[in-house]
Amino acid sequence: ARQKLFIEREKRIHPGRDEKILVSWNGLMIKGMARAGIVFDRQDWIASAQRAVDFVRRVMWKDGRLLATYKDGRAHLNAYLDDYAFMLDGLIELMQAQFRSEDLAFAQELANVLLEQFEDQANGGFFFTSHDHEKLIQRAKPVHDNATPCGNAVAALGLQRLTYLTGDVRYGAAAERVLKLFYPQAAQRQGGFSSLMGTLAEHLEPPETIILRGERSALSPWTQALARLYAPHRLVLPIPSGTQKLTEILDKPVHDAVNAWVCRGVTCLSPIADLRELLETCQSGRIAT
Repeated sequence: ARQKLFIEREKRIHPGRDEKILVSWNGLMIKGMARAGIVFDRQDWIASAQRAVDFVRRVMWKDGRLLATYKDGRAHLNAYLDDYAFMLDGLIELMQAQFRSEDLAFAQELANVLLEQFEDQANGGFFFTSHDHEKLIQRAKPVHDNATPCGNAVAALGLQRLTYLTGDVRYGAAAERVLKLFYPQAAQRQGGFSSLMGTLAEHLEPPETIILRGERSALSPWTQALARLYAPHRLVLPIPSGTQKLTEILDKPVHDAVNAWVCRGVTCLSPIADLRELLETCQSGRIAT
């Protein structure tokens, strides 16, 4: 009966579908697929997120700038704040699932465009459109969460986290200017500022960063064990031996066994070579601030 119904239904005109590819929505999806891939140990989900990143970088990143939309073999339109912010956020999550140097480099390139083309350097915050966008009656600075998170809050979160991975204080300073600009509004009615409040929480107490170094196959049990601990303000970077083009903060020495460095901001404990000791350290919070 189901097969007969399906055959009949196929005779009807199919509803139209919006088949364009948007950078911003791909950024959200990349983050979700990468995070789910870590928690459920699904390499196919992580690979799907990587393919999406590679497509955006190959097809929608032209002359050092993003294009917002792609359809029928054509990418066009200057990208908006959400495109850069959501992709930056997705890349940082993807690097925690499976680290690639090219993703770190791409994240830094996106962050640099945010500072150069979107930031209001006089007053703080990011405009929704770039400085070289077509002239509009008004250039908005989105701050409220809607169906998707607020672009300013996500940009600030990504920039803050990138500071802890690269040591580039420009990113963190721009994020702080976002918080200073919008905090008076958020303090009066927090309900519409959930994303900004999350960014503020990480600004007040920097996230715990765990850098793992070792052979790729040996890193998996460590990342899986850490993934089972609920810690939304923890970054875990499993960086396999042989990885090139690392920042000074991430370029930890590689030994025969896996080693972990637990850091808060740019302050790190001595390397830990025992997984049980690492888990105990994470659960007890024994990290200098």
